Amino acid sequence: MSLSKPIHKLSPDLFERSGSVESKFNKTTLLFDLQKRRREDEGLTAALEEREQKLESLHQCRDELHKVHQKVQELKSSFDTFLKNEDADRAVEKAEKEREEVLQKTKEIERLKKEKAELIEGSQQLKLDVQSHTIYQDILEQMVKLTKFKDVDLLTDYVESLLRLKDQLSVRERAVQEQVYNMKKELVALNDQHHLLQLQKNNELSQLQTELDDTRSETLLWERKWTQIQETAAKKTLQLGQIKIAILNLFEMTGGTSSEEEEEEEEGEGEGEDGVDLNDAEKQLDKIMVFIHDYANVVKQHQTPLQHQTLSTLTDVQKSDSDNVRVTTRSKHVSV
Repeated sequence: MSLSKPIHKLSPDLFERSGSVESKFNKTTLLFDLQKRRREDEGLTAALEEREQKLESLHQCRDELHKVHQKVQELKSSFDTFLKNEDADRAVEKAEKEREEVLQKTKEIERLKKEKAELIEGSQQLKLDVQSHTIYQDILEQMVKLTKFKDVDLLTDYVESLLRLKDQLSVRERAVQEQVYNMKKELVALNDQHHLLQLQKNNELSQLQTELDDTRSETLLWERKWTQIQETAAKKTLQLGQIKIAILNLFEMTGGTSSEEEEEEEEGEGEGEDGVDLNDAEKQLDKIMVFIHDYANVVKQHQTPLQHQTLSTLTDVQKSDSDNVRVTTRSKHVSV
C-alpha cells in the first residue's frame, strides 16, 4: 500500500535503512498492525482472566457437586432397604438429577479448558508477532521525532485516518464508475433510438420526395395543357379580331358609320343618324345585309330576267355566308 504523498520529509539515513518509500510505508503498516495486535492481546488477556475465574468457580461447583454426590451415595447405601418408600424414590431421582448436572458441569469445564488452551495459544502467537514486529518500533519512534506528532499513537491514528479516507475515496470512485457505466448504457440506448428515428424520417422523406416528383410531373402536364389552352385562345382571339376588322372595313365600305364617327359628325354638323358601335359586329353585319339587299333591289330593276335570277342566287349565297360569319363571330366571342 502506498500513499499519494508522504506525511513529512524523512532524513536520508532513514531512507537508506528502510529502502524505498513503498517499503517504508509497508513497515508503517506493519507497525500499525502491531499496535492493533497489542490491543487485541490486551483484550484476549482480559478475556483469559475472566475465563480462568469462571473455570475456578466451575471447579468449586464441581467439588461441591462431588460432595453432594458422595452424600447421596451414602444415603443411597444406607437406605437401600427402603427403596420402595416414596421418599427414597424422590431421593434417587434427586441424586440422578444432580449426577446429570455434574456431568453437564464437567462438559462445560472441558469446553472452557479447550477455549482457555486456544486463547493461550492465540496469546502466545500474538506475543510472537509482537516480538517479530518490535523491530519497527524504533523506526516509528524516529518518524515521530521527524514529524509534528508527539507520540506513536498519534502517528498511527493519522495513518489510520488516511486509510479510512482512501477507502472512502475508493467507494466514491466505484460509485462514479458505476454512474459512468449507466450513462454509457443510456447513451447507447439513445443512439439506437435516434438511429431508428432517423431511418423513419428518411423513409417519410423518401415518400414525400416521391409524392413531390409525382406532383411536379402532374404540374408540368397541366402547365402544358394550360399553355395549349392559352395558345388556342390567342389564335381564336386573333381570328376574331381579324373577322371584326374585316366586318368593320366592309361596313365602312357600305357607307356605315361607327358611334365614334357619329359623335364627331354630330359635333361638327349637328344631329344625324345613330351610329353602330365599333365592337358590335352583329349590327354591322345587319347593316351590310340591308345594304346588299337594297343594292340587289336597285340592280334588279335594271337587269334582264336571266341576270335577275343570277343576282338572286348570288344574294342568297352572300346571305348564307353572312349568317355563317355572324354565328362564327358570336361563338368565338362567347368562347373568348
